[in-house]
Amino acid sequence: MRNAWFMDIDVRGPRFGAAVTTVVLAVVLITGSAWLLAWQTLAFALGAAGGVGRSPYGWLFRKAVRPRLGPPTEFEAPEPPRFSQAVGLVFAAVGLVGFAAGPQWLGLAATGAALAAAFLNSAFGHCLGCEMYLLVRRLAVRAE
Repeated sequence: MRNAWFMDIDVRGPRFGAAVTTVVLAVVLITGSAWLLAWQTLAFALGAAGGVGRSPYGWLFRKAVRPRLGPPTEFEAPEPPRFSQAVGLVFAAVGLVGFAAGPQWLGLAATGAALAAAFLNSAFGHCLGCEMYLLVRRLAVRAE
């Protein structure tokens, strides 16, 4: 069994990050701001490289939100949300290319897909990137 205090993460952290990401990506779609999408791309990159706790939204959750909540009752492994950040990074990077260099529809489509995934996680606790991670792991085990 994994040590929840050392390895696993509070499930509320990734959902908080997904809620902030939802707002950021919605504003990107409304404004077409490549700069704001560049910020979100950086946030995804930091989350993919260091885990969700190292992302700006993870830091904000840890410093400003979690102290105001009760102790966590549910934990999850950090690998699926980290993989999800990498998937978000790919979509945000493709969207950034679309908004910055064209075609604009590419920016809208990629950002819209990332927004849909972030919304599902924040509103319903369903992480598409986490599901992808589990599917990839199952396929890798079967291939061995």
